[in-house]
Amino acid sequence: MRRSLFQSVAVLLLVAPSLVLTGCGGTVGTQQSGGNGGGGNGGGGSQQNTPCNVISTGQGASLNGFRPFPSDSLWNQDISSADVDPNSTAIINFIGPSVGVHPDFGAGLYQGASIGIPYVVVDGSQADVGINFTAYGDESDPGPMPIPANAPVEGAPNPGDQHVLVVDNSNCFLYELYNASVNSNGTWNAGSAAVWDLENGEQRPWTWTSADAAGLPIFPGLIRYDEVAAGQIQHAIRFTVQSSRPAIVPPASHFAGNSSNALAPPMGMKLRLTAGYDISSFSASNQVILTAMKKYGLIVADNGSSMFIGGAPDDRWNNDDLHNLLQVPASAFEVVQMNPIYTAANVPQGASPAISSFTATSTTVSSGSAVTLTWQATDAAYYIISPQIGAVRGNSVSVTPAQTTTYTLYATNQFGRNTSTITITVQ
Repeated sequence: MRRSLFQSVAVLLLVAPSLVLTGCGGTVGTQQSGGNGGGGNGGGGSQQNTPCNVISTGQGASLNGFRPFPSDSLWNQDISSADVDPNSTAIINFIGPSVGVHPDFGAGLYQGASIGIPYVVVDGSQADVGINFTAYGDESDPGPMPIPANAPVEGAPNPGDQHVLVVDNSNCFLYELYNASVNSNGTWNAGSAAVWDLENGEQRPWTWTSADAAGLPIFPGLIRYDEVAAGQIQHAIRFTVQSSRPAIVPPASHFAGNSSNALAPPMGMKLRLTAGYDISSFSASNQVILTAMKKYGLIVADNGSSMFIGGAPDDRWNNDDLHNLLQVPASAFEVVQMNPIYTAANVPQGASPAISSFTATSTTVSSGSAVTLTWQATDAAYYIISPQIGAVRGNSVSVTPAQTTTYTLYATNQFGRNTSTITITVQ
């Protein structure tokens, strides 16, 4: 069976002075990828006309109504009328029916770190940099990626998951790193990394991790101040449980089981706040959050303290008001029917993308000359070209190598990845 073992690590939650278990890796393997420089219409270094152009730039910037992934994404589906899982009550009792919803985000600092998982939005002027993988390179997307040297790191300066989330509003890609640290030359070290096409919402290969334990993106499941202030959250919310079993429910792709109990939640399981739960006594802001829990639900994304919901830090949050969400117990939720449930015994199998060609208009050029790389592949969900380009759409891209360079095309789908290389000699 392909790799699926996941080891949890202890990290410090930022909202309360308590230790929890969490993990965001896969099978250990090192890999160095990417390189400096832009060139072409890849993930960084160019301006494209995309739906993401409405997103503001900067740390914690407003998405201005943009919703990551298509409306039929499992993150964005209305589950208010979905069937209840037959084991719902037993699973809620396993989690702990009296455990309250805990907002793992807020305003200000805790032990010198912002409270929540920060993100930054960049545009096409942000340079691509290389990513050096320190742990899970074989389950990661290679660089380069448009990660600023000053990108906020979750929990810094304290140890922890050290997530880095970057949205490229020019090209509509999301980049997420786990256990990240910046080098003096602007490149980054990361335990793992994943690229997400915000227009298409591809799934990672089965059994592969991402920057989160479930193989899911982090950013689309965060509660952000801009959407609460606008009056509605239009997506499911990321949350953690103390114990999970080695199984997954789509859209999750990777399990991080730390319990053999059949009632422990699998990664990707959805909870829904019951329709009859009275939210009228809560503030308008908290009603926005609770309404989303009724319509879009919560998705198990990682091991941690039970019922901790994810959000982005923002000094406009009212921490005292957010604390009132603790009044909502797990018993007010129900488990949405889980079908299918995959384990190591029945995880889907299929063919990785087939690359039939990867060519260049010329394989020998003088310095400063542009070359067009073109490829053909079947059944690929997304492409990455390394070095210099990064994530890219379509079937061709222009490069201007300054020295002899071997380019690698990575074609990936839910069943795995294939690669092809071509060398451009610069005379």
